[in-house]
Amino acid sequence: MTTPFPFTALVGQDDLRLALLLNAVSPAVCGVLVRGEKGTAKSTAVRALSAMLPEVAVVPGCRFSCDPAAPDPACPDGPHETGPGAQRPARMVELPVGASEDRLVGALDIERALAEGVKAFEPGLLADAHRGILYVDEVNLLHDHLVDLLLDAAAMGASYVEREGVSVRHAARFLLVGTMNPEEGELRPQLLDRFGLTVEVAASREPDQRVEVVRRRLAYDDDPAGFTVRWADEESAVRAQIIAARALLPSVRLGDGALRQIAATCAAFEVDGMRADIVMARTATALAAWAGRTDVLAEDVRQAALLALPHRRRRNPFDAPGLDENKLDETLEEFAEQEQEPEQGPEDDPDPDGGPDGPSGGGGQQPDSDGPQGDDTGAQPEASEGGEPQPSGAGSGEQQPVRASEPFRTKVLSVPGIGEGAAGRRSRARTEHGRTTGAKRPQGTLTKLHLAATIQAAAPHQLARGRSGRGLVVRRDDLRQATREGREGNLVLFVVDASGSMAARQRMSAVKGAVLSLLLDAYQRRDKVGLVTFRGASADVALPPTSSVDAAAVRLESLPTGGRTPLAAGLLKAHDVLRVERLRDPARRALVVLVTDGRATGGPEPVALAGRAARLFAADGVASVVVDCETGPVRLGLAGQLAGELEGTAVTLDELRADSIAGLVKDVQRRAA
Repeated sequence: MTTPFPFTALVGQDDLRLALLLNAVSPAVCGVLVRGEKGTAKSTAVRALSAMLPEVAVVPGCRFSCDPAAPDPACPDGPHETGPGAQRPARMVELPVGASEDRLVGALDIERALAEGVKAFEPGLLADAHRGILYVDEVNLLHDHLVDLLLDAAAMGASYVEREGVSVRHAARFLLVGTMNPEEGELRPQLLDRFGLTVEVAASREPDQRVEVVRRRLAYDDDPAGFTVRWADEESAVRAQIIAARALLPSVRLGDGALRQIAATCAAFEVDGMRADIVMARTATALAAWAGRTDVLAEDVRQAALLALPHRRRRNPFDAPGLDENKLDETLEEFAEQEQEPEQGPEDDPDPDGGPDGPSGGGGQQPDSDGPQGDDTGAQPEASEGGEPQPSGAGSGEQQPVRASEPFRTKVLSVPGIGEGAAGRRSRARTEHGRTTGAKRPQGTLTKLHLAATIQAAAPHQLARGRSGRGLVVRRDDLRQATREGREGNLVLFVVDASGSMAARQRMSAVKGAVLSLLLDAYQRRDKVGLVTFRGASADVALPPTSSVDAAAVRLESLPTGGRTPLAAGLLKAHDVLRVERLRDPARRALVVLVTDGRATGGPEPVALAGRAARLFAADGVASVVVDCETGPVRLGLAGQLAGELEGTAVTLDELRADSIAGLVKDVQRRAA
């Protein structure tokens, strides 16, 4: 067994360490989500925390870690008598991203259950993590069906396994800790809200601190045991502080003033639901206990808000997480003053300190920097509208990036046929979850029993097997696996024309808004996305295929325009991206979304060359949609011709809206007929 890196030897990352310690003091805080770039000691810190937790008392021999002082009356290994129990270290259980459902919740022996009526249950990771830590590295890559099971267990504090009328229930209360790199995709909002606290981590830019990180890591790698011994005193001191804070926690008083500050803060930041208020209250209480105090102060409420609210502020996947600390301080000060002078009316003090300055100062500057009025106040962007493009470099013809228009809900674009890719919500696929469509002999471990098919396979052999009682004699060869049809996630590859013909400000704003809408749809349907752009003399992979639609939205926002239209180069670059991605992920099918007006310029015979490039996609059977961006009274219909070469479908920007393209899915799937 490897020796974990000492928790107290971590350099920097103060917020991360504090969030983990608060959960050690009060598990009711409900876990931590650690977001950050690779190589920032996220996993190291979480694994080090397990050594800091006090030991837990368990019922001897119980596989579900029942508390001997209050054993679970429904424990599958019970009933248990109350008693002193046995002490053991708190567990940290790791959930692999690729784990199966049976590995997470446990498995029933279906063969024994049918033949003998015996509940032979093998506990899973949820049982192992009860009263400990459940750690999910790269939690944003966890499959949807595992996320659903985690949500159920976190909400109910119990895990249920039900198969063909046989059910097992056991307690599953754990500290959920997840780490993730936002570049690889975001979390579902339901799971995001289950994490009590969130912390953003990044590598230090201070040379001295980076040197100390390297020095300690090298010393640990050379002699893990010796390095751990050198930090033993610090580890013992922190462990003792955790125990003392746990003992003090029931005595901490959360006054009405602190509660009002918490409620006002959550209301001011417009967080959904009441979980944020509850988590902030628990976090502020834990902060006071950690500091050795029995009263919650305003500084505790402020720190609790910084840890509990950033991930609950996001209204859509493209919102950057974070909290406006100036607004937070203003809210806390306002309600602190109300508590100090509850009877003061507005006529007694019409101009309190900071009163008019706060709202007018904060509200007046926001539109200048971030609001929609920013484009109207600057004269230079408007000067180029309707005239010649304003170049950013000599002879480049490049315009400054424009903002995307407001995103809208799009109709579903899907890939024809039935795939076998990763679970998602876009195209039809054979999956482990969904409606049952048939049965087959299992290959490997049986996961989803088709009861009727199993009985049908076993019935003709009952006489030969000497059946004498009421039970059905079932053998392993009789078992049948249910085949199910659900939905898969696809690779949605956006190929965007950024040439001069697309460069009118209003037009490009509408194009970016449409692509942003499709990106939002891809996020909701669990797709991977990629972005290829073409302009000037070449095409570029602005974003290789990834699960992070946030990254695609950022690339789209900064997309410049101008120059010629190398349509063939864009198609060939996209074809090359798909070829490489098929080698990496052969089960994931692709949907190409080409955003263009269909014009092709530059080089000899650009239109014919683009047509030949488009026929490569048709030959490979790649599903495609052409979003026709052509505007004006005279329309050449080039995008429609290009869609014909792709054997896909063409749709205008207006038709892309959900309420305008009923039947578009049928058009996309026409080739499957």
